[in-house]
Amino acid sequence: MKEVFQLKRNQGTVLKKILLSLLIIMSVTILSAQKQVKNIVLVHGAFADGSGWEEVYKILTKKGFNVSIAANPNTSFPEDVAAAKRSIDRLDGPILLVGHSYGGAIITEAGNSDKVVGLVYIAAFVPDAGETLLQLVQSGPPTPNSGIEPPSADGFIWYGKAKFHSGFCADLSKEKAAFLYDSQVPIAASAFGATVSKAAWKTKPSWYIVATDDQTVPNEGARFMAKRANAKITEIKASHAVYVSQAKAVAEVIIRAAAETSK
Repeated sequence: MKEVFQLKRNQGTVLKKILLSLLIIMSVTILSAQKQVKNIVLVHGAFADGSGWEEVYKILTKKGFNVSIAANPNTSFPEDVAAAKRSIDRLDGPILLVGHSYGGAIITEAGNSDKVVGLVYIAAFVPDAGETLLQLVQSGPPTPNSGIEPPSADGFIWYGKAKFHSGFCADLSKEKAAFLYDSQVPIAASAFGATVSKAAWKTKPSWYIVATDDQTVPNEGARFMAKRANAKITEIKASHAVYVSQAKAVAEVIIRAAAETSK
């Protein structure tokens, strides 16, 4: 009788250990799932709208990501940051924030949200706190093929037609370039004088894509900003519109950033 009781006692101990192991495994699995970055917010820059992200969006959603494209109006820096924040606020869980060109300044400010766990800059400006876009633009030699025009009478800046294809998206077809030109969203000149209150890249991991044939953001300046932000740099042979012309390569960097942020 004593042996039977001891056997049952041992069986109970083994069962408890099994249950405890299962609970530990379940807890680790749940924590891992919670940490995985599945939310991505894409932010366009000046002279563009959200439609340029279409191919990147398709690739990311097929991979299971929940993707939101911020519709920043380019009417002022505070209003553009607010638009990005609205996209951030609608999502649950950790977010990877991605910005192209002027969108880099937007995510540098909006990225201070507790939901944002990483930043991806694509041929983008990466300002520091108190630094303006104008300071960054004027810090190096101008790109001779840039078609950025002086402000119009109502205070907005357009990208001129004569250099739009060669300066903004030389690796796209003439037809695609014509569409992008005619659908461009001008940027308020005031945005170039606005400053970031706190640079999110100082406390969060970042990645940077240098478009080596960029005629809008000079390579020298891009590499400087990326290194200053301690970003992981990827170089892609493409124009300033690299997110359109090299959507697959850009999406791969975003996917890698999401995976590395989840570790």
